Amino acid sequence: MGWVLVGLVVLISIIPVRLTVTNYQVLAPQAIFVLGGASDRMEFAAQFWQSHSNLDIWVSDFPRENEANRQIFLQLGVPLKQLHLDGRPTDTVTNFTTLADDFVSQKLWHLYLITSDYHMRRSRVIATVVLGSRGIVITPVAVPSKGVISESWVRVVRDFGRSLLWVVTGRTGASFNNRNS
Repeated sequence: MGWVLVGLVVLISIIPVRLTVTNYQVLAPQAIFVLGGASDRMEFAAQFWQSHSNLDIWVSDFPRENEANRQIFLQLGVPLKQLHLDGRPTDTVTNFTTLADDFVSQKLWHLYLITSDYHMRRSRVIATVVLGSRGIVITPVAVPSKGVISESWVRVVRDFGRSLLWVVTGRTGASFNNRNS
């Protein structure tokens, strides 16, 4: 048990070092990463892209949403060649885990992360662990929402643990999440 704890401490301490090095080497975001779950996020991301049109957009959402998301981006002028739709996730943790290695293979080390303001705290925690373990930095961009309360710390802590589980084992513990969020 003691070695496991030491291993986790070492793992957690390596992530900030990797993020600091990446932040120093790659100052500006290289792509836009949008978490699915709401069409207003897609519209916001497409409008955000208008002033960052040199960047590709990566969307992680349920597969049933891919066509609707594609239509939103096309209607707002985003070319298909700059749009990457991933339909593998089942929840917020897998939004990150399904694309982490794709980002590495594409040499994307700094991403704009777009999600709703109430969802940003948990998303940043997951991104720090999952993407940070790969040396990928995020710059958060929150989509404003009205009257929605930030997610609970219980969900944040749960998904922090699930993210660590993925870094250590390659498994997300998605079966622990019965809400698929």
